[in-house]
Amino acid sequence: MSAQRVLVVGATGYAGRHIVSELKRRGNRVRALVRARPRAEQPGAFGAPALKELVDEWVAADIGREREIPGLCEGVDRVVSALGVTRQKADPWTVDFRGNLRVLEAAEKSGVRSFLYVNVMHADRGTSLLMRSKTAFTEALRRSPVASQIVDPSGYFSDATDFLSMARRGIGMRLGKGRTRLNPIHGADLASFCADRMEEGSGEWTVGGPDVFTYQEISDLAFAVLDKRPRLVTIPGGAAGPVVWVADRLGPRASSLTRFFVEGLQTDAVGTPVGTRHLADHYRQIAERWAVGAR
Repeated sequence: MSAQRVLVVGATGYAGRHIVSELKRRGNRVRALVRARPRAEQPGAFGAPALKELVDEWVAADIGREREIPGLCEGVDRVVSALGVTRQKADPWTVDFRGNLRVLEAAEKSGVRSFLYVNVMHADRGTSLLMRSKTAFTEALRRSPVASQIVDPSGYFSDATDFLSMARRGIGMRLGKGRTRLNPIHGADLASFCADRMEEGSGEWTVGGPDVFTYQEISDLAFAVLDKRPRLVTIPGGAAGPVVWVADRLGPRASSLTRFFVEGLQTDAVGTPVGTRHLADHYRQIAERWAVGAR
């Protein structure tokens, strides 16, 4: 891809940081929309890079709250959005739908060449507010005059690290027999895939890492890396409905997170395998950091 000016939205998240790094590595000029520049300049979680030396132009604003950010897409060739609610306490409709929609409107006004959105695989099947918010935005993006590029990852290494954290506490969890399959992807491999797609015009792609696992195998891998004896808590498959019923009555956030989690555990999400980075190596790197921090 020839050097261009690219706006990256959601630049401080796991995927966003790796996307900024890859775009910069390829010689592009990166404009990053972040809520807090000092935080963005520091290293991210799960080994994601610091952005201090990678961003050419900073825009500090909360796109979920501000109706318009003057000049956001002015002079921009392309937009990449990895904006979305993950672990923070925020409303998915405000962030995943309205926030991204505001960026898309700015992109249309400025005549950018393409808008690449990092979505979630099977978002259109989900009943959680998070999935419905993402689906609503992808529908708006498909109807836009701007070339729409939608990338649907199976899952991230950062998400799979939760299994390692549970194993560290001596606990594993599975729904039913844990046979649902997925192939989570490293942020750097996802970033490379996204950068390659930017020159292809409109399209939608599923993507995952090189290794396909069941949830049971991911849990087993986490215990093996930590050299711990597996101790599993099994939630019967038939209990999923009652769990969601209870969560729905605890409030919108509990409902959305529980539905997202339970539906993910029940639905295969295997994308086109790409990349060279393996989950086992990622687990070992995280475990080594924990060991160093404990000394």
